[in-house]
Amino acid sequence: MSSEENGNVEKGRTNIDLDNILVEEVGQIGKYQIVTVLLAALPVIFSAFASGEYIFTTARIPSRCRIPQCDTENPIYAPDWILNAVPGTSLTNFENCERYVNSSQLLSSTNVCPAELFDRTQTEPCQDYVYENTLSVVYDFNMACDEWKRSQIGSIRTIGTLLVLPITGYISDRWGRRVALTINAFNTGWLGLVRSFVNSYEWFLTLEVIESTIGAGAYSSCYILVTELVGPKYRVPVGATISTMFALGQVILGLIAWGVPSWRSLTQVLYAPQLLVVLYFWILSESVRWLMSKGRYEEAEAILQKVAKWNNKKLSDKSLQALRDTAEAEKLIVKPKEPWLPILVFRSKIILSRCCVAPIWWITNTLVYYGMSINAVNLSGNRYLNYVYVAAVEIPGYWTAILLLDRIGRKPVLIAGYWICAACQLAFAFIPSGYPTLSLIFYLLGKYCIAIVMTSVYVYTAELYPTKYRHSLFAFSSMLGRLGSITAPLTPALALTVWESLPSVLFASFALLSGLLIFTTPETLGTKLPDTIKDAEELSTKRK
Repeated sequence: MSSEENGNVEKGRTNIDLDNILVEEVGQIGKYQIVTVLLAALPVIFSAFASGEYIFTTARIPSRCRIPQCDTENPIYAPDWILNAVPGTSLTNFENCERYVNSSQLLSSTNVCPAELFDRTQTEPCQDYVYENTLSVVYDFNMACDEWKRSQIGSIRTIGTLLVLPITGYISDRWGRRVALTINAFNTGWLGLVRSFVNSYEWFLTLEVIESTIGAGAYSSCYILVTELVGPKYRVPVGATISTMFALGQVILGLIAWGVPSWRSLTQVLYAPQLLVVLYFWILSESVRWLMSKGRYEEAEAILQKVAKWNNKKLSDKSLQALRDTAEAEKLIVKPKEPWLPILVFRSKIILSRCCVAPIWWITNTLVYYGMSINAVNLSGNRYLNYVYVAAVEIPGYWTAILLLDRIGRKPVLIAGYWICAACQLAFAFIPSGYPTLSLIFYLLGKYCIAIVMTSVYVYTAELYPTKYRHSLFAFSSMLGRLGSITAPLTPALALTVWESLPSVLFASFALLSGLLIFTTPETLGTKLPDTIKDAEELSTKRK
């Protein structure tokens, strides 16, 4: 071999990374990656169970005041005499939280609970309650008319999903993606089972928060694990597949809740299987990228050899050595000290502007997405089927985004998604009662649009920031976006206590605003990912 050829080999060795290996030798996607994605689908489905079960376990139960002089030991929710004691218009439409005060008259009557027993000119709050059923924690913890206390369970649980991000990130970067996945899944499983046996609101709420804080990171662990294993061409479709599995998990959750409506049994059915994910520590392979970053080259190379074998490819020893040399060379690079990231952001008006508008997109996404899922069980008709429909319509939404983003651009997809969603929410809010099918159609179309936006905003936000700071700035937007998911569980209480259509109008307002804010940022279709802050500032002039 000539010295020139040898120099070329050495040069090649110092410029090979894992993407080169995936693209040129073992395959960007093949049998091995597909099996890994299918295995990861199960924890993702379980994550959907954990994130949505409170919608059913804490569901509102119709209730009424207990009338001591009329109700028997085992009272009926809607007896024939109920309108004598409780304000209302029919046996299916009467007040849940107040009753007529007792009359001062003493009567001797053969009628059961005659109207004369009550002063129909005055009402008073309930002292005790009769429930239509005992299926949710509302019955066990006597929350019949305490809508805010019931709704805050979901909000406080979501705070835990905010805290889990840095915890899971630390575990994942320190001990590996596989360890983070199994720890989160195991914590979710055993804490969920313990929660199914508690008998107090305080313990139930405490376990909800603890579970989400140390167990809600399984989804992100799976997402990172599978996207790090496929080539650049397939990362977005694989990411959409993971999102599809989450939506499928919601569909399955609705069907299971329909078949097992009692909250304690439902919780046990949903959480017990999650303990099996511990076996993934021995079934799944660790992320090659993470192993390389930790200098565990032999393990990484063994996995790559396995990938090549499964994919019917051949991986050369020369490439493995070059990959190792590249990783070692990167460790020797001395990184110059730079100002603190917030200082760099404030120095750039363009980047600062994006850091202000992007979190609003994310708050809108989580508020509307989770808010529509939570409120689906309060639509007219079968609550379980409504939830299934609203979850299932997300799946075509994710893939519509994949089909359109590279064809018509990021901005048109986002603006249309936000504004059509807003229009559907306003239509739903003001459709007269008596048109349940039409209302459901607009509701589903709105959820379809916000699913398109959810996929698109992941791609678009990442493309607006420079490579060196992309993860940090992306995480900033995503974490602030959790404010929307924290607020979303409170929207049913707003509907009940303020105005029935307020959640839909709120969702529409945020979607309209977010669509407008898209106009302040550049189109990124056909541009190279920016590496520096200057590149990011000049995005609007760099389109091909």
